[in-house]
Amino acid sequence: MTQHNTYPKTFSHIGITVPDIHAAVKFYSEIMGWYVIMPPSPVKEEAETAIGIMCIDVFGEGWGNFEIAHMATSDGIGIELFSFPTTEAKTPEFNPFKTGLFHFCIQDPNIEELTNKIVEAGGKQRMPIRTYYPNEKPYRMVYVEDPFGVVFEIYTHSYELTYSSGAYQD
Repeated sequence: MTQHNTYPKTFSHIGITVPDIHAAVKFYSEIMGWYVIMPPSPVKEEAETAIGIMCIDVFGEGWGNFEIAHMATSDGIGIELFSFPTTEAKTPEFNPFKTGLFHFCIQDPNIEELTNKIVEAGGKQRMPIRTYYPNEKPYRMVYVEDPFGVVFEIYTHSYELTYSSGAYQD
């Protein structure tokens, strides 16, 4: 019998399509504090460069051009922002019941301040800030939206701490 050496893979980055890449870089750098690794840069549909070939592989043919920016969180997770000329400036459909990406989550111990900043910058708070273990542990969470309608979650504590020691058990 063949042994498989399975190990946890690390998370590298997430790609987010936004209608206005310059406004998104401003929001994510000023409100979320993420580092700008590469400011918004144009990419053209062509088969002479590695990025052009890779984008044709992913998007197919006929997309023409777009802008891309790279950002990073304090723990080195990448945020890749895309803005296509055809990107509509409308809130994406929120449907957690369909297969696919539902949300991503970031962590900040000052959940109230960050939630308020998001709302003040044109985002939304989708629910009250909730405590996972009332009267036990100070682990809190909230769902929010950025100004472009991208849904994400904020935790006050790490994923491991939040779900360890019998989460959701009586």
